[in-house]
Amino acid sequence: MNQSRSASLIDARILVPAIGDAFRKLDPRSLARNPVMFVVAVVSLLTTVVLVRDAVSGAAGLGFSLQLVLWLWFTVLFANFAEAVAEGRGKAQAESLRRTRSETQAKLLSDGGGYTMTPGSSLRVGDLVLVEAGDIIPSDGEVIAGVASVNEAAITGESAPVIRESGGDRSAVTGGTQVLSDWIRVRITAPAGSTFIDRMIALVEGAERQKTPNEIALNILLAGMSLIFLMAVVTIPGFASYAGGHVPVIVLVALFVTLIPTTIGALLSAIGIAGMDRLVRFNVLAMSGRAVEAAGDVDTLLLDKTGTITLGNRQASEFRPVEGVSERELADAAQLASLADETPEGRSIVVLAKEKYGLRGRDMASLHATFAPFTAQTRMSGVDLDGSSIRKGAVDAVLKHVALAAHGGPDAGNPQARADSVRALQAIADDIARAGGTPLAVVRDGRLLGVIYLKDIVKGGIRERFAELRRMGIRTVMITGDNPMTAAAIAAEAGVDDFLAQATPENKLQLIRDEQAKGKLVAMCGDGANDAPALAQADVGVAMNTGTVAAREAGNMVDLDSDPTKLIEIVEIGKQLLMTRGALTTFSIANDVAKYFAIIPAMFLAFYPQLGALNVMGLATPQSAILSAIIFNALIIVALIPLSLKGVKYRAAGAGALLSRNLLVYGLGGVIAPFIGIKLIDMAVTAIGLA
Repeated sequence: MNQSRSASLIDARILVPAIGDAFRKLDPRSLARNPVMFVVAVVSLLTTVVLVRDAVSGAAGLGFSLQLVLWLWFTVLFANFAEAVAEGRGKAQAESLRRTRSETQAKLLSDGGGYTMTPGSSLRVGDLVLVEAGDIIPSDGEVIAGVASVNEAAITGESAPVIRESGGDRSAVTGGTQVLSDWIRVRITAPAGSTFIDRMIALVEGAERQKTPNEIALNILLAGMSLIFLMAVVTIPGFASYAGGHVPVIVLVALFVTLIPTTIGALLSAIGIAGMDRLVRFNVLAMSGRAVEAAGDVDTLLLDKTGTITLGNRQASEFRPVEGVSERELADAAQLASLADETPEGRSIVVLAKEKYGLRGRDMASLHATFAPFTAQTRMSGVDLDGSSIRKGAVDAVLKHVALAAHGGPDAGNPQARADSVRALQAIADDIARAGGTPLAVVRDGRLLGVIYLKDIVKGGIRERFAELRRMGIRTVMITGDNPMTAAAIAAEAGVDDFLAQATPENKLQLIRDEQAKGKLVAMCGDGANDAPALAQADVGVAMNTGTVAAREAGNMVDLDSDPTKLIEIVEIGKQLLMTRGALTTFSIANDVAKYFAIIPAMFLAFYPQLGALNVMGLATPQSAILSAIIFNALIIVALIPLSLKGVKYRAAGAGALLSRNLLVYGLGGVIAPFIGIKLIDMAVTAIGLA
């Protein structure tokens, strides 16, 4: 899917089918979804009937009337074409996804321990399947046993395999992806026809795109404006009759169509579809247009520290012993406690001890070592060997461990020495925390040795990005499990507005509710089952594709690349959608102002010669003025299709600055463009004798 990002904005493989789709969308059921264009289609049909009547009766001026009728229908078709092009880009992506949904044979496990081959489409929720190296995962599910390397290129476009294993936050698997090595046992979580890929196909094709509240409100406004102009146009024959003249129905319809906001009415659906499409091309799947729009209105952005603000892999950078302990002694104990620790932090401790003090791995078998793994309850890990016990972990957890074992430790008979060691270690830990690092305390046989300094590296350029968000009026909050001092130091370095330290699922949920109670829209990302409540509560909840099924079901967006930093880009894409809609609405309404000067003087010039002073464009004849305006009205839709699909260039600015820019660029441009365009068209139609 990433490959589609480099595709040209307008592709011939999309344009040609879109032409046929534009005619198919003349179906009244399709047109009824767009009130403005439905009205244009109705009046176009009316003028067609009038033209046929005039042709049968032998009325004069049929050539002029035919041109107007054709351009009225072109206006409807061009609007349909804009929507079809936007949908066509989604259909092209859906086709590549559909190829991954080929019928797969699944190894359905039986109670006896064996398996039977069965079609993937017949699997039901709760079924257990075995997926081995080379097999395609038959449906969405959750790994309940085993660990395997999985190729998810069909979903993410990335060729690098990922690890999926039971337990933790990387247990969800997607149907259509392939196991490359080892094996996993999967519990099916999605019935046939409603897998993640099925939902992706429906969404990128636009089949499930629902109008957002703002889009619905704008449609109502446009429909109201159309009704007002309809009533205004209906009164014109009375004025003409009073002046002793007559205005043809076809001319009245032309006036009506040029007065109503057809430009934004024609492009509104394409803008919404393109907004979701931009997210898909960025490998983010929005479950609804509402989520994309909400991203553009976000007031508060919650970001996880690890992997989003920092690089994620904390590295051991220093050993800081307490008084009476050498650095080498601390490094030796820390390395022994970390030899079985496969986390990036554990490996970095082993490497630092080796590089700084030449300490190499020992033969643990001869030492009769027993490793103590890290648990959420103890918040420590370590090793027991030859009657000696070494532990490393969170400072408070280690101090608690020391307090419990104090009666048998080396300082058991000297409480003052033990208290001094605790104070010294706490002081070292506080210094590290104030510097933005993470302290890991080390204890051996009840004796405190010192602290390992784990350094968190803040990502380059992240401070500038947060400054951009601040200019947009978005408040950023860093969420971390670190202690408050560490969190405060990293928050200051990264430039976030606030932070939540020692965060629990309940804390996250409460923070979101508090922000929403103030009338703010909140966005956050997460990947674990413990993030599901907060993802469901947030206005924009971005779940990682590598995360649990619970997280993916709770969020209203899924990041296929599982990159938490995309939350910032998602907000920018949402704001770009709102900017594009606002800019083109401004252009469309301003556009109508210039068209008044083209048609109204031309229409009444025969009855009220004084109106000739309003013919500021110097249009050749009343007929050429009317024809030129209706042609421009249709062609401007086609001209703006690339902008509606690509979106207005995103700029980080406040609402006031954006409004001023829209009025200046698109408001003023919307007034000037018709003056130039209609005049050029008038010169062309006059030169070739069309009017």
